[in-house]
Amino acid sequence: MAEITLLDGGMGQELVARSGDTPTPLWATRVMIDHPGLVKAIHADYFAAGASVATTNTYNILHDRLEGVGLDALYHALHLRALMEAHEARATAGRGMIAGSMGPLGESYRPDLTPPVAVSAPLYAEKARILAPHVDVILLETMSSLDLARGALQGAQAAGLPVWLSVSVHDRDGSRLRSGEPIAGLRGLIAEHPTAAVLANCSMPEAMQAALTELSTMGLPFGAYANGFSEISSLPLPDSGAAPDYTHRHDLTPEKYAEFAMSWVGMGATIVGGCCEVGPAHIRHLAATLRAAGHQIA
Repeated sequence: MAEITLLDGGMGQELVARSGDTPTPLWATRVMIDHPGLVKAIHADYFAAGASVATTNTYNILHDRLEGVGLDALYHALHLRALMEAHEARATAGRGMIAGSMGPLGESYRPDLTPPVAVSAPLYAEKARILAPHVDVILLETMSSLDLARGALQGAQAAGLPVWLSVSVHDRDGSRLRSGEPIAGLRGLIAEHPTAAVLANCSMPEAMQAALTELSTMGLPFGAYANGFSEISSLPLPDSGAAPDYTHRHDLTPEKYAEFAMSWVGMGATIVGGCCEVGPAHIRHLAATLRAAGHQIA
């Protein structure tokens, strides 16, 4: 049996559900101003459910997101607020890792908005330096193109910490990134930039088997954390700066999600968890299922 790192679940959708606020492009960031302590409570619930990692609420704290809503002056302060809430939850739990989240520049699921590496790498390096003293690993999330992953990997090295690279794949063909590029193209990137693990995230769980078939050949720890949205790949892409309008699927119960995740573990995945619309109940059931199967949660 394997030792499994159990990630937490989604943060943004949990914040929407608990705050009662109308979703906006920056709701997960704005909530730390309007509802202090709510992020900490969600981290605490994931730890109580059995997660071994708290992923910081820093995914969307990016200059290109903040500038459009007049919050860029709070760039550094918002990072510190998110880090404080993760640390307070970990202190209460008395265990666990903290993963410093860095999301995609441009827009999630919009590889066409990826800036050139010469632009993205310094931006990611700035963010990595802020996160570095306060986290155990850097987690690059929802990287939807090779160029976006290249810039993020290059910039993340500034942290001097292990870097986990997670890509978002096409919902109907998990062997391809959302850009249409093959996942196999990541091999060259991880050869150029030290990478501690490769993962797939924020795609339908049905797409993950094909993604992991590719990721499992790259000689690194690998894993997946899927979302609970209906298919994104077939939807019109959101305009930059617009709140996404994705549909929550009602068939993805904690039991069903655990079936998917256990199939990934059966392929050799050692890092699993959940993304958008996968909540504490899913993580709790997955933790119990892993233990019942004889696996140890790191």
